[in-house]
Amino acid sequence: MPFLTQLADVARRTGSPVTEVAGWRTRGHGPQPEVQGVVCHHTAGPAGGGDYPSLAVVRDGRPGLSGPLSHFGLGRSGRIYVIAAGRCWHNAPSTSAWHDNSSSIGIEAENNGTQPWPEVQRESYVRLCAELCREFGLPASRVKAHREVNTAKPDPHSIDMNDFRASVAAILKGGPDASWTEEIVRSLPTIRLGDDNYDVKTVRACLFARGHVPAAAYGDSPDGLRGWLESTRADSGLIELVQAFQQARGIGADGVVGPETWPSLLRV
Repeated sequence: MPFLTQLADVARRTGSPVTEVAGWRTRGHGPQPEVQGVVCHHTAGPAGGGDYPSLAVVRDGRPGLSGPLSHFGLGRSGRIYVIAAGRCWHNAPSTSAWHDNSSSIGIEAENNGTQPWPEVQRESYVRLCAELCREFGLPASRVKAHREVNTAKPDPHSIDMNDFRASVAAILKGGPDASWTEEIVRSLPTIRLGDDNYDVKTVRACLFARGHVPAAAYGDSPDGLRGWLESTRADSGLIELVQAFQQARGIGADGVVGPETWPSLLRV
């Protein structure tokens, strides 16, 4: 099997924001020989310091273990970092022939080992595992915690892997349309300051449904919340709410509702 240069496309099928780390297509300890499983990790990195402070370690390695240490990173915001397309040193020794470095894909999710998992990060974790299973023809049972295939490891902490795999299986059972695809996102309009159309109403409704519209946003509207939701104009107040939503989700806070922002707005 060659370097897995389709991994960024697989990540984007989740609907989560994706960062392609420079050089990822040729990064690895040689090509990935095969993909028979997925191994879920947590980074045990710092408690604070941004979305994915462990990137340098996962990409470059640490004393005694050269990088890359995982194919993917997963930020606290749910953002997926595509780090390597070749073999990574993420699980050795492995108790499973399907989950060693030569046979599996590793995902390092940002967490210091005791922190609660943000809902958006956990959801992105499940969706990424589901899309990897779909891409490589794997059942949900091939998704394993690091601790399940390496007796010396505790990660990812506090995640019930039976529930996690059940969520992966539910997505797989639903078929490709169970998640937002690039094709669907491409068909959606881009909303900017000053636009005036019915798609703006969709943005307003989604922000409200996601809990990102405080009462102060519509307090001065003649018809209250109803009037605010019915407005078709992307005014400065709406753009500020979009920017706050983007910042909360780890998306570039430019106030433009485009291919990176629509999936987060529309996700069920």
